[in-house]
Amino acid sequence: MAQFSPSVVLPKLFPSSQAQQQASVRAHSKLNEASVLSPDEIFLSLNTSPSGLTSEEAEHRLEEHGENSVVTEQQMTWLKLLLDALVNPLVILLAVIGGVAFATQDYDTGVIISIMIILGVSLRLVQEYRAENAASKLKAMIHITATVIRDGETTEILLIRLVPGDVLKLTAGDMIPADIRLISCKDLFVTQSSLTGESLPVEKFEQSEINGENKSPLELRDICFLGTSVESGTAIAVVVSTGFNTFLGSMAKIITGQKTQTSFDKGVKSFTWLMIRFMIVMVPLVFVINGITKHDWREAFFFAIAVAVGLTPEMLPMIVSVCLSKGAIAMSKKHVIMKRLNAIQNLGAMDVLCTDKTGTLTLDKVILEQHCDVIRRDDDDVLVESYLNSYFQTGLKNVLDRAILQHKEVHEQISIPQFSKVDEIPFDFSRKIMSVIVTTPDGKHRMITKGAPEEIFKRCSHFELDNQIFPVEPILLTDLKEEYERLSADGFRVIALGYKIFSPKNVYSKDDETDLILRGYVAFLDPPKETAGPAIVALQKHGITIKVLTGDNELVTKKVCHEVGLPNETIMLGSQIEQMSDTELAEVVERTSIFARLSPQHKQRIVIALQSRGHIVGFMGDGINDAPALRVSDVGISVDSAVDIAKETADAILLEKSLMVLEEGVLEGRKVFANILKYIRMGASSNFGNMFSMLGASIFLPFLP
Repeated sequence: MAQFSPSVVLPKLFPSSQAQQQASVRAHSKLNEASVLSPDEIFLSLNTSPSGLTSEEAEHRLEEHGENSVVTEQQMTWLKLLLDALVNPLVILLAVIGGVAFATQDYDTGVIISIMIILGVSLRLVQEYRAENAASKLKAMIHITATVIRDGETTEILLIRLVPGDVLKLTAGDMIPADIRLISCKDLFVTQSSLTGESLPVEKFEQSEINGENKSPLELRDICFLGTSVESGTAIAVVVSTGFNTFLGSMAKIITGQKTQTSFDKGVKSFTWLMIRFMIVMVPLVFVINGITKHDWREAFFFAIAVAVGLTPEMLPMIVSVCLSKGAIAMSKKHVIMKRLNAIQNLGAMDVLCTDKTGTLTLDKVILEQHCDVIRRDDDDVLVESYLNSYFQTGLKNVLDRAILQHKEVHEQISIPQFSKVDEIPFDFSRKIMSVIVTTPDGKHRMITKGAPEEIFKRCSHFELDNQIFPVEPILLTDLKEEYERLSADGFRVIALGYKIFSPKNVYSKDDETDLILRGYVAFLDPPKETAGPAIVALQKHGITIKVLTGDNELVTKKVCHEVGLPNETIMLGSQIEQMSDTELAEVVERTSIFARLSPQHKQRIVIALQSRGHIVGFMGDGINDAPALRVSDVGISVDSAVDIAKETADAILLEKSLMVLEEGVLEGRKVFANILKYIRMGASSNFGNMFSMLGASIFLPFLP
């Protein structure tokens, strides 16, 4: 099967309707139901078998369910963008007044108004078209194939022709081509960070879930999702859902449609309708009063039109477009690219920033953070031994091995030529450990074993501390486990390290992994970016409240938030949000800063809840799971290293990984907002003043001013 990046799976994404939300619930329910069935039951429910579907049945199901694709071609044309720019209350008002001016042979007024309309609409049209043109990079998955069993034989088919009931074969590097239920698997680890925000691959199992009906779909360990990929291992699975009926597809349907109006759009529209209401009242009134008092209905009509023109800030569309365009240029020089001009003002007006954790606050890269002895004191020898284990192993090196090998300090402390490899006992998922045996400089054989702490503890009879060996007694074992558990509670992914000294021999086996000496631990973390803490402080000084929304677990989230200086006493989980009504959630989001184990829909609900409380909400994220929240927020912000769909969904893209760039964008957005506000205040006050003066004068003067 072709390898594929999940970042190009989705179409352009937008906010949801109630019917689409219900479709999402149905998709999730189907996965929950499949998770509790045995392999025989799942084959029966999907009317398929281990030998797969027949070609005729597959064609029939393709007609019934449609192509396995969640890409919708919605590229905006010049005509559509032009219509969007023209369907604006202020533009329509100016066009009506300009038309009346031409009809009454007031050509000067008509020409001026026409120029204002053309300039304002043209500037917006050009900027919006450029953004849409950049977004058109999203491609359909027509060339991606999947390995399936059809008519009892293994074959490659186009991904879009996959149907429910197809039996799949998966190996390391494959993309998961649909939502699937595992039938059998061996050492299967799946990378699903784009959906959940988890930095590390997740182990999947073929065993049916217990109480799977009550779990979030992303917590199901026998279900894999479209858009994720196989890190290691092999599997045979059956397709449960395809296309828009998948977890990812339901997300696309939830956010399909037009983006909601920003607070800036609503403000300009509100101001425009205020002027229209004034005109509806004043123009007929002026016309009737002056017609009666001056007895010249033609002149009274022209005077009423003049009042309408005088009340209208003709320059507003052009001023807005010029200010926004100028702001976009200034922000691009500060490495902030604005895809939607109207979002610039929202960036400045933003008072709450919701941000994802993985890849936004953190590096999205697992790093070895601690190497310590059994009482959690830094120990360089533990680092050296973990390095030797990872260096000499010949199996697939996972993200933790790569983190050890790339650790900057280890190269200064070890000379590989002093050691030579004797043998290796490979990793397997029943033992959850692996060992290498090396010859030490003194000629002895040293077995270095690393793996899951609970498995290492089972095999240790002694532990080392301060160069002394002590027996592992039951009372001490509890204390040793507490030290490891403290590391885990701090949000670290922990691996334990043990060793054993042998007299030289030729062959080693799993039976030799006994009576080990516990040496210590290596702890891993996806660490915060160096700029995250200062950026948060700077944004808070500008009156912006920071809230963290992540799909990762609460322990890791708490650790990262502590590192960047965010209060982490209270953490709300997605399971708690499930139980809340929208009203209850709106109350809770005000006083909670950290949310963990969230689904994409949870993030979306939180943003909407904050908006319902009158906040201008920005959302910053870089994964597929962030797309719904990015779309419904007042301003969606992503980074240059984000997956394609996050960048396409966002209103603003930071070209530098430093979050300090966001502060520059906020300040520039506030300048743009202030300039537009100055014109509205100045233009509205002077126009209204002039027109009321004219109205007053027309009552007392024997002629029309």
